[in-house]
Amino acid sequence: MFSEINFVEIVSAFVVLFAIIDVTGSIPIFLSLKNQQKSIKPWQACLASLVLFVVFFYSGDALLKLFGVDSASFAVAGALVIFILALEMVLGIEIIKNEGGGNGASIVPIAFPLIAGPGALTALLSLRADHAVINILIALFLNVLFAFIVLASIDKIEKVLGKATIFILRKFFGVILLALAVNMFVDNLATVIASLK
Repeated sequence: MFSEINFVEIVSAFVVLFAIIDVTGSIPIFLSLKNQQKSIKPWQACLASLVLFVVFFYSGDALLKLFGVDSASFAVAGALVIFILALEMVLGIEIIKNEGGGNGASIVPIAFPLIAGPGALTALLSLRADHAVINILIALFLNVLFAFIVLASIDKIEKVLGKATIFILRKFFGVILLALAVNMFVDNLATVIASLK
């Protein structure tokens, strides 16, 4: 297994996952959740997303088939969660409640769908066609480690940006997130409808 380690494949898989997960692009969302007094535990969010990634990597197709769900339907569901999250940012309201159990926002929506979203989970499966398993897993771990560093530094990031900048970024990225959610929803809904015919 370790003999298959290839630096080029690791970099390639890392870049693909990094672009889709887009942790840096989610910074305004993390700040928005924090400002809504939702607890964010970096280790919990990253561990949950890593477990989700690994489980889906090894049993994603079988797991979805077990529940009679295809990847397009899975993506539509993820798009709806992202859409609701974007509405919270734009309208300044709370829809996803910070319920008991101490998880706050760490599991939903940070672990899923912000870090381990439908796009990233699907990309993870598609990487298996061209990359060795060990290289994909290393690239995945590095991405989750980067996400942990960003989440753990969110207070420092907030101080650097300032409240006025954060407010503007939250509204701007809320609209962008709405557009991305609608795009993901429409693209995959067409596939779901086509499969029903």
